[in-house]
Amino acid sequence: MPLKTIQAWKNLPPEARGASVALGNFDGVHRGHQQVIAQAAKAALADKTSLGVVSFDPHPRRLFRPTEPAFKLMTHAQQARALAGLGVDVFYLLPFDFEMASYGDREFVEKVLVQGLGVKHVAVGFDISFGRGRTGSAELMKAYGEEYGFTVSVAEPVGGQGDEKFSSTGVRDALRDGHPEQAAAILGRPFAIEGVVRRGQQLGRQLGFPTANVEVEDYVVPKLGVYATRTRLPDGREVPGVANLGNNPTTGIVETRLETWLFDFDEDLYGQIIETDLVAFLRPELKFDSLELMIEQIHRDEQAARAIVAPAF
Repeated sequence: MPLKTIQAWKNLPPEARGASVALGNFDGVHRGHQQVIAQAAKAALADKTSLGVVSFDPHPRRLFRPTEPAFKLMTHAQQARALAGLGVDVFYLLPFDFEMASYGDREFVEKVLVQGLGVKHVAVGFDISFGRGRTGSAELMKAYGEEYGFTVSVAEPVGGQGDEKFSSTGVRDALRDGHPEQAAAILGRPFAIEGVVRRGQQLGRQLGFPTANVEVEDYVVPKLGVYATRTRLPDGREVPGVANLGNNPTTGIVETRLETWLFDFDEDLYGQIIETDLVAFLRPELKFDSLELMIEQIHRDEQAARAIVAPAF
């Protein structure tokens, strides 16, 4: 049964209520988030309910600090696919507006979770905060569960080597530092940029390496430079390649975008949605004194990327 996305919490029909849910922002659906969702899945199985995930649009940080740089790790479409892969039945993508932001922790539980969604179980992370002023906590959610008649589970911290727990902040830091493999270790998969292929200057095509250009838009901006990549096409094929993430300082400054040269591929992708994994950081973005020097470097980048993402070629 495909995942259903519900973008409301008021006046829901009976069949959209009564789930066992995981509560959080789940930007990245990383390995820590997956533990919270697994707790909700156990309850859903035991209670014979649907499995839901409750998140918010926009992210609360965007509402309160709208001028901050972009920071998202996924689009909603990517988020929905990741949740579906974990067996989630319902994705409650709730509108986070100034009304919801005004609710204290008790009001949020009573109005949204109980009266709105009719939850049977709520799974949260150990460091959850909710309600106006972020006054709600995991312990408080347990107390509200006893009061309002739903069960609560709390996922313990999950981390890699050392004491650092998996977090969306850790993913962003790794990407900004040019370490996509560290981001992938937290996410459980490579970080990927998805978007519509736009027409660029078409200089790459003229020079022998046509690129598929995608705007970065609301994503966190990883370290600018050249990456070994894998790109998923709308028909499901995966194509290795090499991409420049940046502003094109050699051929004319543009808005930050991902320009991916798909190896051994020559098909029209304009207007289609593709998703590109950043597999390995190869070098920073450079400004070249001539197109000839740039072309020489691109072919060196090609060889380095092929060794990583297309070793059979």
